[in-house]
Amino acid sequence: MKNKPSIKIDSHIDYLESESQPAASRYVFAYTITIHNQSDEPARLLTRHWIITDADGKVQEVHGQGVVGETPHLSPGQTFRYTSAAMIETPAGMMHGTYQMRTDSGELFEAEIPPFTLAAPRALH
Repeated sequence: MKNKPSIKIDSHIDYLESESQPAASRYVFAYTITIHNQSDEPARLLTRHWIITDADGKVQEVHGQGVVGETPHLSPGQTFRYTSAAMIETPAGMMHGTYQMRTDSGELFEAEIPPFTLAAPRALH
């Protein structure tokens, strides 16, 4: 039996103060995701599934094809980086999810996106 393909996902988050309107419960965050193919087989990202939860427990789910209009194909050792944004109604929240991917040999698998925190400055003590 083959090992499950190893995909490592890193995130970097920035609060977009210029896009946010705290008085209107609008907090916008940019997130940059780096996807590393650490396996020995190429794989293509097919779909994404995000779960975004604000500090009040309100959950948004986002399903879609690819990321930022692309379905990147990553060779072993290759990385793909993109930036997108999320909006929540509280100054802090969390995001996590999965990417559905397919190896060149046809195996479908889910790559876990580890949870990360969305937090406006001074939102967390």
